[in-house]
Amino acid sequence: MDRRNFLKSLAAAGAAVTIKSSGAMDVMAATNSAMPEMAPAAAAASADLVAVMNGEPAAMLRKALETMGGIGQYVKKGNKVVIKPNIGWDRTPELAANTNPELVAEMVKQCLAAGASEVKVFDHSCDEWTKCYDHSGIQKAVKDAGGTMVPANEESYYQEISLPKGKVLKKAKVHKAILECDVWFNMPVLKNHGGARLTMAMKNHMGIVWDRRAFHSMGLQECIADITTISKPAALQIVDAYRIITSNGPQGRDAKDVVLTKALFASKDIVAVDTAAGKFFNQFKSIPVDTVTHIAKGEALGMGTTDLESIKVERIKM
Repeated sequence: MDRRNFLKSLAAAGAAVTIKSSGAMDVMAATNSAMPEMAPAAAAASADLVAVMNGEPAAMLRKALETMGGIGQYVKKGNKVVIKPNIGWDRTPELAANTNPELVAEMVKQCLAAGASEVKVFDHSCDEWTKCYDHSGIQKAVKDAGGTMVPANEESYYQEISLPKGKVLKKAKVHKAILECDVWFNMPVLKNHGGARLTMAMKNHMGIVWDRRAFHSMGLQECIADITTISKPAALQIVDAYRIITSNGPQGRDAKDVVLTKALFASKDIVAVDTAAGKFFNQFKSIPVDTVTHIAKGEALGMGTTDLESIKVERIKM
């Protein structure tokens, strides 16, 4: 699907239609028919999915949260909060292998402002974890914002749970920070992935488990869907698409693999948000959403919908 046709189809489903990227692509505005006038944010508090375009990470997150009714809809005074970004790789923010540190820091600030008693941040990194936490910029950003980084590199940090809805993955050792918190937020970065095809909200759950290698031996796509059936789902799925890796994911080789796209997607519906983010990705590199089969598998498990026309999607252009 070419970019113009994609924009028209996404507009029909109510999602965002304005994109800004670096260098080769300019801001692309849709026609009046494809870009109806947006309702005020206050009227969209019941949005099922929010797509924000053309802003900086913190500002786009604030707008998304405002549109979804405010952080107070999810975090109450005294809550223990966990944020799970992607911090899997020893890469700097410009290389887009990890969630944008400015975005994570803003989420920490939002949760603390809502009265959270603590905000913990972690990921089960693929590269050496201290280097990932440091070089991603997330460790400093979180500490400066008032949050706490917690390790995830030892099996003792995990507790086995059952997954009765899973088709092949019937149990998994999940980080205790997730199991013991009051509320958690899933904050992946959108990028190409050699095995899963795309990393988005569903794929980011591999970072909450200890034995993620078992996913590959048991069937990666089904296991990704199965782990999302965890009895304590994330309160929101927030997909960072400020920069995306279009090739050689999940860590990329160099800056040539990265495109500045300035977007963010947020929803309670993990299947819908991955569907929208996946279609957005296809404007820059063709990886059809129907080939990212864990999305359809998640829908089959009752975790959400791929039909964006059946839900309320709010588009915001900054």
